[in-house]
Amino acid sequence: MSPPAPLDIDMRGDTDTSSLPVPNPLTVNGVPAWREKMAQMPTGVAAACSSDMFKSPACYTKPKAKRFEHRFSIEAKSRKASTLKNAARFLKNPGIISLGGGLPSPEYFPFEHLDIKVPTPPGFSSEATSQSGTVLRAGKHDIREGSSLYDLEIALNYGQATGAAQLLRFVTEHTELIHSPPYADWQCTLTAGSTYAWDTCLRLLTERGDFILMEEYTFASAAETAFPLGLKALAVPIDEQGLIPDAMDDLLTNWDEQARGARKPFVLYTIPTGQNPTGATQSAERRRAVYKVAQKHDIIIVEDEPYYFLQMQPYVGKDAPSPPPPASHDEFIKSLVPSFLSLDVDGRVVRLESFSKVVAPGTRVGWIVASEQVVERFVRNFETSSQNPSGVSQMVLYKLLDEHWGHSGYLDWLINLRMEYTHRRDALLHSCEKYLPREIAHWAPPSAGMFHWIEIDWHKHPGIASGKTRDAIEEEIFLSAVDHQVLLSRGSWFKADSSVVEEKMFFRATYAAASSEKIDEAISRFAECLRDQFKL
Repeated sequence: MSPPAPLDIDMRGDTDTSSLPVPNPLTVNGVPAWREKMAQMPTGVAAACSSDMFKSPACYTKPKAKRFEHRFSIEAKSRKASTLKNAARFLKNPGIISLGGGLPSPEYFPFEHLDIKVPTPPGFSSEATSQSGTVLRAGKHDIREGSSLYDLEIALNYGQATGAAQLLRFVTEHTELIHSPPYADWQCTLTAGSTYAWDTCLRLLTERGDFILMEEYTFASAAETAFPLGLKALAVPIDEQGLIPDAMDDLLTNWDEQARGARKPFVLYTIPTGQNPTGATQSAERRRAVYKVAQKHDIIIVEDEPYYFLQMQPYVGKDAPSPPPPASHDEFIKSLVPSFLSLDVDGRVVRLESFSKVVAPGTRVGWIVASEQVVERFVRNFETSSQNPSGVSQMVLYKLLDEHWGHSGYLDWLINLRMEYTHRRDALLHSCEKYLPREIAHWAPPSAGMFHWIEIDWHKHPGIASGKTRDAIEEEIFLSAVDHQVLLSRGSWFKADSSVVEEKMFFRATYAAASSEKIDEAISRFAECLRDQFKL
């Protein structure tokens, strides 16, 4: 990889970069000057692009990632560049008349313009948006008319697997502002959501019969994506901070390939922030310890982070004054727990990013960040599968994030989300403290995400005396809660390895979707269910 042409940078093979001149860290307000130094935005149909066009000059003073071809699957190694996608690069030639690709004529796109009404900072509420929001218009011919860098003529046609350059630029800049990966040749590519990105990870990095490392309780859909591919989960114990690095090290150090019937696993799937389902968040120290284990055993870390920006204010209890919101963008960014990507000196992290929890899940747009060689394999896969995320979704996100909010407004939105989720989390915890019987219900306040993990001391259930099993008691409590008109998720639904005997019992509650009043009523009903079940 080399810097884009407009950058006059002396690239040297130094591994110790402490003596190299590094520009001052770029800030949100410095992005316009940053953009002036970058290559010109490609605006044609199916325009080829990469993150190298949009990263800051400072990025190229860093060392390159290690090589990980030895971790690629047979499928990944066999994929070639798409012949037809590759031919699209000639469309940029001035004066060329294309009779080559099967690109429909935009005159037959039955959309002349799209209007969307969005919040104008700081008025982020639905009421404020309704009264004083801004209407953004995307027209079919905005590029040729000089009113935008992106229009429906481009967005509604076929595109490259990397996604549109216009949105790729934004997420590349955002990645560097928030995470500043410590190696030079990192890349981003847009995806059709994180679930599809995870499915692609498995295809690129594993073979049938392999084990993958997962938290002992994990996102059920992530496990259900893996199992039909012939993969098995190696469940790593967790605590209130999530993944336990010593336990992971012990499992890998004592791996018996003959007894297990499979090679030692080298892919870790983890949700480090606001973990689903437990709500646990790995501290900076915990992440560094996990990363060292990954280095020791040559592990690829797949960092699934849909809840990263749902890190909340500290929980201080019902009667204490709530901490004020971050006073600045810089303070907000510094308050975030360092990501695995920000610690990744090797290029062994594949970060799955998503707009699902911070904008809207129906956009089906996310992105991955990884080393150039890994992203290149993703792109080869996407070219003949998902092709590219929805053009309508990319257009809507571009208009909102880049043209309207910019990086500054997006951070204002994320700070607003922090405070909103803090209020919802606090409402749930207050209700738990008010209603749930402490003699059988235990919990730790979540510091991020959307979920509250409630442990139930099932050994005190009266059904024990009549020989009821743990699983039977869990089902009885679950169905009793439904009878009390409240739905929670059973902890057993999230077990990574169903063959492991569960010693504890949990139920997952979310505070994302309901109002404070409904949360209070729901917890009251669950408490009544527990009192009935345990004869309290």
